[in-house]
Amino acid sequence: MAVNFSSDNETPIAPAMMDAIVEANHGTATAYAEDAWSNQLERAFSELFRTDVTVLLVTTGTVANAIALATVTPPWGSVYCHQSAHIQNDESGAPEFFGNGLRLVPVEGEAGKLSLETLSQSIRDTEGHGVHSYLPSALSLTQSTESGTVYTADEVRSLCDYAHDLGMKTHMDGARFANAVAGLGCHPAEITAEAGIDMLSFGASKNGCMAAEALLIFNQPQWRDTAERLRKRSGHLLSKMRYVSAQLLAYLEDNRWLEMATHANQQAAKFAAAVKSHPQANLEYPVQANEVFLKWTDEGFTHLESLDILFQRWPGRDDLARFVFGHSTTDQEIEFLISAL
Repeated sequence: MAVNFSSDNETPIAPAMMDAIVEANHGTATAYAEDAWSNQLERAFSELFRTDVTVLLVTTGTVANAIALATVTPPWGSVYCHQSAHIQNDESGAPEFFGNGLRLVPVEGEAGKLSLETLSQSIRDTEGHGVHSYLPSALSLTQSTESGTVYTADEVRSLCDYAHDLGMKTHMDGARFANAVAGLGCHPAEITAEAGIDMLSFGASKNGCMAAEALLIFNQPQWRDTAERLRKRSGHLLSKMRYVSAQLLAYLEDNRWLEMATHANQQAAKFAAAVKSHPQANLEYPVQANEVFLKWTDEGFTHLESLDILFQRWPGRDDLARFVFGHSTTDQEIEFLISAL
């Protein structure tokens, strides 16, 4: 039987979330996110993030990102993001589609992270052309990043302050937000609302839920109508939203979301330690969440594949592969991987 480190998207739904779906499946409930479970979520998220939160439930991170950016970016506006960002490389133009032609501007940055210097230079490069240019409208940060690294609260605040000074809105793609919070050991508000993030795509599907994501809007209730109309018009307002809501309530209960993310991070750290002690293998990036980018040889990767160990060979690189660890990754699986390495 194969041992799978390809993606946390391929992990099973956690038992607590499955139990929540079964519990919600008794009797009838009001449709279109007007059910008892959905009505509890704004209070739950507001308590979690220590501020007023508008919650839009969706089933994919792609649509959460696209609705968020289209809500605050006009068709002549531009969204600045890291060159490896999911919205740039892995969403098939969804933000541009939802935003009627808004433009994504990829920006360089080491280890998957934007810096104030690279962001400001990119924006300055397009200044001075008035209506001939796209209008800088939003900044999107990925947390944790596509390289498995995390932004500190100070880094998020610095970037958000700069963007807000230019009249831009700020968004965070939090597909692995739980892993970032667990890795930093911080309060979730410290790297979002309290650091200047206006909107968060709160991911849960990678960390134990099934088709359960949420777009959180911090302290901007006037954006609700636009965001809700985009959700409905695009076909993402589920009639039976209670099954999404019930999962998210169970996910937040007793800090279950952080416990599962902490487990995944710890499993990644075990493998990272083995890589560091290996005579030939190296880490491409610091391991700060639940992803490990292994720099090794084609022969080494072929050996792992011969043992039915699944992982992702990185596009364009024969010497790089990604290993992702999830809430369900067992100690036995890690020991087998380390032994094979």
